[in-house]
Amino acid sequence: MALLMETKLILRKVKDLRCFTAKRNRVKEKWAATRPKYPPTRLALQHMDAVYGAQLGSLWPSVRVALLCERKYGALVNTHSHHDVISELQHHGCADFITSTALQESVQVEGESQSDLRTTSDVSPGLNANIKCFVFPQGDISRFKPARPDANGLLGYYLMDAASVLPCLALDVREGHTVLDLCAAPGGKALAFMQTHGLGFVCLNDSSVSRTMRLRRVLHSYIPKALLSDHRLRISSFDGTMWGQIERGTFDRVLVDVPCTTDRHSVTEEDNNIFSKSRVGERRRLPQLQTELLLAGLEAVCPGGEVLYSTCTLSQQQNQAVVEQAEQLALERHGIQIQVVSLKPLTRNFTNTFHFAPELSVGELVLPHLAANFGPIYMCKLKRLT
Repeated sequence: MALLMETKLILRKVKDLRCFTAKRNRVKEKWAATRPKYPPTRLALQHMDAVYGAQLGSLWPSVRVALLCERKYGALVNTHSHHDVISELQHHGCADFITSTALQESVQVEGESQSDLRTTSDVSPGLNANIKCFVFPQGDISRFKPARPDANGLLGYYLMDAASVLPCLALDVREGHTVLDLCAAPGGKALAFMQTHGLGFVCLNDSSVSRTMRLRRVLHSYIPKALLSDHRLRISSFDGTMWGQIERGTFDRVLVDVPCTTDRHSVTEEDNNIFSKSRVGERRRLPQLQTELLLAGLEAVCPGGEVLYSTCTLSQQQNQAVVEQAEQLALERHGIQIQVVSLKPLTRNFTNTFHFAPELSVGELVLPHLAANFGPIYMCKLKRLT
């Protein structure tokens, strides 16, 4: 009898608890039964613990925590807008990490001898003065307010991972250059290029029609209509791996920002997650696709021109291994000789803003870090010799 009374009391408490539980938080048993036992985010984290734990060693625990926390953004200034967003951003405590670096360089150069100056100019790439990206100081996790449109409907800045601007700086796009962005959507890096006025020709390509439509929407929010309709801008939806058959040896600069496992998204978002069990084959084919895209970029650039390969993953298989494989295949298949260009002169200027991985075999890698939670961004610069 006592056991029966105790059971009734427990059931009553459970029922009362259910009454105080918000309806949106209740889960029916039949729903719970259909939930995946191993969601994609969990599979992604398990994979990264095994692979990146071995790859990064003692660095992995801090990188892991940063990946699981909210990322930090930068505000890419739109020079085509009539808003004085620079004063507004400075008022909120932000600083342009690119301009501040250029000022530091000029102060250092003033104290150097003439011979030292020649050495510096030989190894240090110039920073494109047209590209400005504002960030909050290290440790400051403030959020940017949404950008406001000017009288022409153009937004004053574009929010993106500030580390994503580094490949654009590394590629060193200049006035008069012809530029190909082989995998351009969603458009942040393309916007960075288009801050350089007077480009000879710009081709923005993405193999996905839906992503190309998204790219167009972004451009319409930031670029004047006259420039969008200019014959020097082309937006296309071709298969990037076939670009060598479309235009060979044409461009001064080529950006190959390839599809990858997108590590930060993979450990935080269930939707469109490449670690879903239904996408295992697609994920395993990524290094092959990345190599083919990089090969196409090397075919598209003219001799003496430069290609920038970039990803947003920590994976050596998708980063250094792809570059090394493409370098070998470019020579074997197409007789193209390439030279890896060191990005150390560029990255050492930004150690106060980003955390970089220790020495890699090729390229540079921005590591997520709680004090500066940007990245991951891998980049490698290649110069076509023949």
